Amino acid sequence: MNRIILTTLLSMVLAEKSPRLKFTAQEQAKFHFKKPENYMTIYHQEGSDILYVGGQGVIYTLKFMDNEVRDTQIPVAVDESAKGNCLSRSVLPQLECDNFITVIEKINDTFVVCGTNAGSPKCWLLVNNTVLTDIPQNGLMTSATDISPPSPSQRFISLSADGSLYSAMSAVSRQPGSIRRTYSTNKLLKTENKWLLNPQFAGAAVIPASEKHREEIFFFFSEINKTVSVDEEPYRAHIGRVCMLDEGGTKNLLPDSWTTFLKARVMCGTPSMPQQYNNIRRTFVLTAQEKTGVMYGLFSNAWDTTVVCAYSIEDIDQAFSTSKLKGYNSPLTGHRPGTCAFKNLPANQYQKNLEVIKDHPEIEDVIRPVGGAPLDLPTDDHFTYVVADTVLAVNDEHYSVIYLGTEQGKVLKVLHTIDEAFIISQYSLFRSEGPVLNMAIDSQKGHLYIGTATEVQRIQLADCGRYGDSCRECILSRDPYCGWDTARKKCTAIPKDYNISSGTIIQSLEQSNASVCGETATLKSRKTVPKEVILSPDGPVLLPCPVHSYHATYRWEKDNCVKHYPCTISGTSCVLGPTPDLQLDQGVFRCMATEDGLKQEVVSYRLVFNSGPLPASFASTLAPSLLLAAATLWLL
Repeated sequence: MNRIILTTLLSMVLAEKSPRLKFTAQEQAKFHFKKPENYMTIYHQEGSDILYVGGQGVIYTLKFMDNEVRDTQIPVAVDESAKGNCLSRSVLPQLECDNFITVIEKINDTFVVCGTNAGSPKCWLLVNNTVLTDIPQNGLMTSATDISPPSPSQRFISLSADGSLYSAMSAVSRQPGSIRRTYSTNKLLKTENKWLLNPQFAGAAVIPASEKHREEIFFFFSEINKTVSVDEEPYRAHIGRVCMLDEGGTKNLLPDSWTTFLKARVMCGTPSMPQQYNNIRRTFVLTAQEKTGVMYGLFSNAWDTTVVCAYSIEDIDQAFSTSKLKGYNSPLTGHRPGTCAFKNLPANQYQKNLEVIKDHPEIEDVIRPVGGAPLDLPTDDHFTYVVADTVLAVNDEHYSVIYLGTEQGKVLKVLHTIDEAFIISQYSLFRSEGPVLNMAIDSQKGHLYIGTATEVQRIQLADCGRYGDSCRECILSRDPYCGWDTARKKCTAIPKDYNISSGTIIQSLEQSNASVCGETATLKSRKTVPKEVILSPDGPVLLPCPVHSYHATYRWEKDNCVKHYPCTISGTSCVLGPTPDLQLDQGVFRCMATEDGLKQEVVSYRLVFNSGPLPASFASTLAPSLLLAAATLWLL
């Protein structure tokens, strides 16, 4: 009996850390590639149903509709001379001697497309979504090697903002890595080589401000730890910042370089624990006006365990605005070095600021995560991608919803509140298992695009119908997109123009609390009709109970008596099987699920033996997975 109690308590602890609901693939709008696209880039514009996907020698233009995807493919052939040179030099793996599309960015009304071109990167303009043309040599663009990497496996970032293209190239071989403005009517700028120490870039985002000259771009990257010892991590995570209106320095000092570049160390981990996650892999930033919002970073450690840390944009901005500069011991008087738009300073002050920035680009303050630790999420999932959304709930508060792609091709939907991270659901979307390579979120139209090497799929952000047809099921989902309409008796998406004062939709997001539904008495009295199961004495059986919520506790009751049987979750079922302590005999077995203090009968069976009880020793020796498969097909 003690073993049963311990197993039950352990399952309850694990359940609270697991996704509450698990959904398998449905017939959503999806597109299958004819060949695997192991390297892909995507571009999606808010409010559009078109997704651009860059693959190996091709651009896919995918138009998503409710039940189908129409595709147009634009071939982008590799230069034969470049391919021949690539194959003869053996600088890249032979499979990479092709043209992998790495950049698709819309700048004003023009698409700029770049590819690896067999190790000799090249860029084009995409005209009328059908034709690629060479880019005119008019001084608006730097070299294609500064925009696209020569190898598709080299990490890099591209970002279009206010009519300019920004590119961050990770270090590889003898290339030091850089942050550049690469296509613009403004001056094309770069970082100084000594400012970055073999960076590996993870993301970039525009940080808006009410005044144009105060707008910034954040770049997120890991650097090699030069002082690493045996017990230290080989990487250090950083945030780099530049001002969008930066026009470079003077003729004699930083003429073609950023004059506003600063970087800060980022920590992901608990200060009291030695375990730290210093390699930043992916980022996504949710912003509002005046430099508010949150940055979600996907980090890994030396054992490649992944976690998510959240950072306040206000905290980051405060650090850049007030921290001392690393290695600079003189007082910072007058206009602070690295501040946006300070060219109107006196010449001597401006020159002094440039000298300080050139030699002291890093601040002393360390950026730490909200709550001082990574989000409390399951550690058995290896995360590969992260995007997020801000949702206005019926209580007039904004909530963050995070979507995490995994190595197994699953997507976790997570509610992030001030107090916790709650895993709303897990989606198993793809028929073939493989890592999520890319994601794009469309808050305006309410869609999430997910790409693997074999297919691209679109799902709804507000998929409220999945939660069930009762108030309790809807409320316990804790999905900010959804609420229970008390007038229509339906779990429904919150309309964009929803009137809080006169509306009839209820939610409970801060905690799991279905008492707002007022259905307790009804749920307790719910019964199911037992399904009769007739067995011979030597016939093994495992009775399956469908699992809906993985945060509920499940157990079996027999003949409404005190004796309770344990329920072991296996896949999507909770299984009753005989044990030496609890043998099965004839009678009615009911599977009961308890969540939020409410007990609900899920399924029941009337077990009848032809003669005598079922031998527990025989049943317990058979493979549970085989028994469960047979029982599930037969009984449910």
